Amino acid sequence: MTLRVALTGATGFIGSTALRALLGSGAEVRALARTVPAGGKPAPGGMRVPRAEWVHGDLADRASLRELCRGAEALVHLASRVGGPEEDCEAVNSLGTEALMREAVRARIPRIVHLSTAAVYGFGPHRGIAVDGVRPAPVSPASRTRLAGEGFARAAGAVVLRPGLVLGRGDRWVVPAYAELVRRVPAVWDGGTGLLSVVEVGDLARLIATLATAAEPVEPAVHHASHPVPVPVGELLAELARHGVLPVRPEADLPWPTCLRLLGETPGRVSERQFSLLAQDHWYRSEEIWDLADCPAGPGLLARLGASAGWYRDHLALGGEPG
Repeated sequence: MTLRVALTGATGFIGSTALRALLGSGAEVRALARTVPAGGKPAPGGMRVPRAEWVHGDLADRASLRELCRGAEALVHLASRVGGPEEDCEAVNSLGTEALMREAVRARIPRIVHLSTAAVYGFGPHRGIAVDGVRPAPVSPASRTRLAGEGFARAAGAVVLRPGLVLGRGDRWVVPAYAELVRRVPAVWDGGTGLLSVVEVGDLARLIATLATAAEPVEPAVHHASHPVPVPVGELLAELARHGVLPVRPEADLPWPTCLRLLGETPGRVSERQFSLLAQDHWYRSEEIWDLADCPAGPGLLARLGASAGWYRDHLALGGEPG
């Protein structure tokens, strides 16, 4: 029997990869989009958007939400606003999620997967914490409203996922931010030992598809959703340099206060808070959800970077900036 899955965010970075994973699992997908992709239109990662049933609308359109959820046996909510003013983030991440979850409950959808972010914890450093091992203290409009959205999803019975940094084809924030940072602070940052929770977008999409379609559902709860093994930032940057995505950094090892001083002396889009997120310990224990879903986490991000290196090189060559 074919499982019917309702999906939001299907044209985005993570959502377009999850759409392919869901269709690859044999699911029948109905996807919500403000602009329905034309046949063959490329997704953010340069891949073709696969076939799905599309519903024209958005999270503020109750009629489109009702159509999206009609007859669905699972809901995967990946749409989010990751930047911009508070009111825009609230409209999508909080109010939009509230409306969607209300409709999911009305439609009696028995299984819901909701994507949040580890950024809800706010300022680090964080090292090896369990879910809510530190009190969530989001500092940006996006993370504040995504934490609020979690509440509506949890009330509807969702499995809530909090990944850390997500990389891969279509990533227009993480690696472009690193490209800017290695230019502004050309050195090893405080030993390069900061441990990061990271996940390759294809692996995250596999996990999402498994949670949505597996015969045995995972009980509703909040889970970290990065690869279980954290990656030192120095190793990540070295691997990106090995693939020609970033330049090789000078060997000078600068203490963190000096790194911050250099960052402040050179203008750019990446803030001091974002520099800390990308360079210092932000590691969240993530093995539980992979085990519960019976979904192998795979070899990890460093082993996957070669597959997306060409896309990153092309994107940065065209002047891709973080955003």
